[in-house]
Parts: sequence; structure tokens; C-alpha cells
Amino acid sequence: MNWTDLYLACLIAGFSISAISLLAGGLHLPHFHLHLHGSHGGGKGSSSPFNLATLAAFLAWFGAAGYLLTRYAAWWFVWALLAAVVAGLAGGSIIFWFLGKFLLSREKPLDPADYEMIGVLGRVTSPVRENGTGEMIFSQEGRRRGVAVRCDGGGPIPKDAEVVVTRYERGIAYVKQWDQLTGL
Repeated sequence: MNWTDLYLACLIAGFSISAISLLAGGLHLPHFHLHLHGSHGGGKGSSSPFNLATLAAFLAWFGAAGYLLTRYAAWWFVWALLAAVVAGLAGGSIIFWFLGKFLLSREKPLDPADYEMIGVLGRVTSPVRENGTGEMIFSQEGRRRGVAVRCDGGGPIPKDAEVVVTRYERGIAYVKQWDQLTGL
């Protein structure tokens, strides 16, 4: 095996990894997850520069540059190797920059307190009969959501009544009318 063959193998491996990950993710084919994180204490949108996407980009750019330099230029193999490493690092850096700038820029750690149901204010959209179940609509984390509700005291709740969740069990919110809680 000579240097040209090594570079060609790296080029093929880089493109193959990219194609397989694209097909496995886009078509929901069975695939594995490789996590190579440098640190676990990352903040908002943090990601390790050593991940499958940057590895694939490095291999593809390294292989392409090395193959072209050894095949079509009369460079000494050490200079071609250094230029191929620089090209591979550039390709991996571009992918890492793209991931950080566009794909991970809005990522933030999930806080369970943001999804706590107790204390949520909502409006009944389907009336609750006595000891029955209805539905309410509410906003949480900037999204409009719906949930099954029951009256905490077992009584009826009319449509369009404002309610507050007092407890949440097995996917059902137990609510009290806002008017009853405020004493109006």
C-alpha cells in the first residue's frame, strides 16, 4: 500500500461515513451513536470538536487533498501529508463551526421545573361534568398544549372557565377554577 492508496481509502471512508449517517438519520434506518465528548460540563450549545461529523469531514478532506497532491503534483510525501492534515483540519473545522453556529446555537439544557404542571393556568375547552373528564388548553415554554382535566373537588367545570392545576397524576391534571382560588 502506498500513500495514494491510503489517501484514497480515507476519502472513501469519510464519504461513506457521511452517506451512512445521512441515510440512517434521514430514513430512520437502524444506526449506532458514537459519543466522543471532550468534556461533560458543557454550557449552552456546547459540543465536542471530536464527533462523527467532524471525523467524517476530516477523513474526506484529508483523503481528497492527499490523493490529489500525491497523484497530480510532484510534492515530497511529507509536504503532501502536512498539506493533507491541514486540509482535513480545515474541513473538520468548517463542519464544527456549522454545527455550533446553526444547529446547536439554540440548544439549552432542559429544566424539569419548566415543565411542572402544578400551578399552570389554562382555559377549559371541553366542559368537565361532575366526576368526569374534560380538556384544557394552556401555554408552556412558548407552546400551546392541551391536557385532560378533572375537577379537584369532583364538581362540574363549564367551558371557557379559567382553571389552575393543583395536582397532576397519570396524565390527568386536577384543577380548580381560578374564581374559586381568588375568592371572586
